Amino acid sequence: MVTLELRADCGRCAGLCCVAPAFAKSADFAVDKPAGRPCPNLAEDFRCGIHERLPEKGFRGCVVFDCFGAGQQVTQVTFGGRDWRGAPGAAGQMFAVLPVMRQIHELAWYVSQALELPAARGLRPRLQAALEETTALAGGTPEELLALDLSAYRSRVNPLLLKASELARAGSRRADHRGANLIGRRMRGTDLRGASLRGAVLIGADLRGADLRTADLTGADLRGADLRGADLSGALFLTESQVKAAVTDETTRR
Repeated sequence: MVTLELRADCGRCAGLCCVAPAFAKSADFAVDKPAGRPCPNLAEDFRCGIHERLPEKGFRGCVVFDCFGAGQQVTQVTFGGRDWRGAPGAAGQMFAVLPVMRQIHELAWYVSQALELPAARGLRPRLQAALEETTALAGGTPEELLALDLSAYRSRVNPLLLKASELARAGSRRADHRGANLIGRRMRGTDLRGASLRGAVLIGADLRGADLRTADLTGADLRGADLRGADLSGALFLTESQVKAAVTDETTRR
């Protein structure tokens, strides 16, 4: 079975995330950039010229972005190693395919995480089938990828991920904060074991010393959330980009 690389490998990409999306001058980006125009920091070798200094240069949005390996999949597989500079006629299609592929890879990452949950072992045949189907979608042609109804596909897979989450959180407190607006909320030391924080907006929340063991953090917005001293060990579906977006230190447990 073909497997997807679900970790970004910028050396095998063509700087697609530095060209395809638009971004506006803000706290996350130091400049305005329209879609399809290379970031001024992108070098000729498709590397970022300020990669080690992104936060200081005002590009924190780049630090917390994760393509889940979609960039190299589009470059090396979908377009057979071509890049937008060498094949300018295909550039528009490459840029359009990237966000589709990213969603596919993100979904594959979540399914892969669910497969590792001991409590969800009864779901493994269905999860494995979902992973195989998602992997097959990622291997499609540009035309097939752009024709995908991703919303419909997600609606088929998400209930399986929800069930895996429920099984993993069984027996915990399981507070329900799904989709909640918790911007700036003072939650220092709160017991959030097994809580559902799926899609919750926790921008700038004070979660110092909070217990987030087995909490479901799918899609939670943790930008600026203070997680110093918090216990994230065993947190469900927590991505590296979420951690990078938060405030952490050596006392943050994972």
